[in-house]
Amino acid sequence: MNKFAFVDCKTVDEALGQLGDGATVKAGGIDLLDLMKDDIVFPAKLVNIRNVDSLRGITVSADGLQLGPLSTLSEIADHPEIQRSYSALSDAAGHAATPQVRNMATLGGNIMQRPRCWYFRSTDVDCKKKGGGSDECHAQAGENQYHAIMNNSTCAMVHPSSTAVPLLGMDAQVELTSKRGKRMVLMSNFYVPPEKSVINETVVQPGELITGIFVPAPAPGTRSAYQKYGEKESFDWPIADAGVVLVMDGALCRKASVVLGVAAPTPIRSKAAEAVLTGKTIDEATARAAGKAAMQDATPLSQNGYKVQLFQTAIYRTVLLAAGQMQRDPSAIG
Repeated sequence: MNKFAFVDCKTVDEALGQLGDGATVKAGGIDLLDLMKDDIVFPAKLVNIRNVDSLRGITVSADGLQLGPLSTLSEIADHPEIQRSYSALSDAAGHAATPQVRNMATLGGNIMQRPRCWYFRSTDVDCKKKGGGSDECHAQAGENQYHAIMNNSTCAMVHPSSTAVPLLGMDAQVELTSKRGKRMVLMSNFYVPPEKSVINETVVQPGELITGIFVPAPAPGTRSAYQKYGEKESFDWPIADAGVVLVMDGALCRKASVVLGVAAPTPIRSKAAEAVLTGKTIDEATARAAGKAAMQDATPLSQNGYKVQLFQTAIYRTVLLAAGQMQRDPSAIG
């Protein structure tokens, strides 16, 4: 690990004043420490925002849910109003990592995680995401059993954030602040697909800081759920996950949002699955049809074809969970 300076900030303005010249923001530091130990990033300075009180807090109003980026996953998972009205977000936060990590990891850090691709994380491999001159995605022809099955022609990484899945399904917005002012970015525009930039994973620019996440108030009749599947029943990175938001009128679905997490380099909504559900009575047949529709454009690699069926199952079961027709799947992890 390289030597670095450490600056502790108490206000947003102090933190913004420290950015630049090789500085990296540290909140919980869970992923950042891994990247530093693996010699993937070499910050000259860590700007600690953990003690910026204005970046904390959870506020629920008639307009929606305002989340400070320093809100921990535990705080989000345990919040009664989030459990009641934004269930998928509570599910995602509460089933990420381990209790110890959830007590430390922040929402802002979770949506800003770097990919877990072992080629990217290895110091022995020069992959295109590291910007070292390589134009090869080693996972496409290599060990790819946990990699993307959709939108994987440029880079086969998957995005590891669990909370990004329901946030995308709930049309959340991210507030970014710099010395130039503030801007709001929809979650649908927050992540940058590799086809646009293989280096930049989000639209966050140098000198910008996440200062808030806003989730609009759900429409009457809204129900939501999130589930993830992995190789271990407890803590594990997901190999398939799904977030579903349904606006229900009895058993009839008026509007649907179906989001897949680790299917592609960015969290993606499945318009095909949503079309199957919208205007239909939610039952086992429509839920299975939605799962099948979501995978119609899948392009699995040599070792991850099993994820197609797994995603179909994850979507089917999560649709029924959101609709109140199934209990949480005991084989889901976390």
